[in-house]
Amino acid sequence: MKDLKSNISFNYLYRDASNFKQFGSVIFTNPNNLSIEEADSILHLKLIDGEYFDHTKFDVPSLFFKDRNVDDHNLHEYRNVEITDENPTDKRTMEVFLKL
Repeated sequence: MKDLKSNISFNYLYRDASNFKQFGSVIFTNPNNLSIEEADSILHLKLIDGEYFDHTKFDVPSLFFKDRNVDDHNLHEYRNVEITDENPTDKRTMEVFLKL
């Protein structure tokens, strides 16, 4: 019988001062079947203005472009979370990630 537990993908992007975008995601295990709605609600409380975050505080890879200029900022943007069957790319569970 297939395990019904699914992983959660945390999707985000970096938008530089010229509005060029680079997208990324980190996939976490979800052993306690946390709902997408609950994960999204918790994340919004941790974001700046409900949308932005410092990648170092979230401990996720930076999506900065190689050639940054003085107008570029340091914040990434949260896009969404979604259920996925893809393999985890991070050792943390989603619940551990949400405790940031």
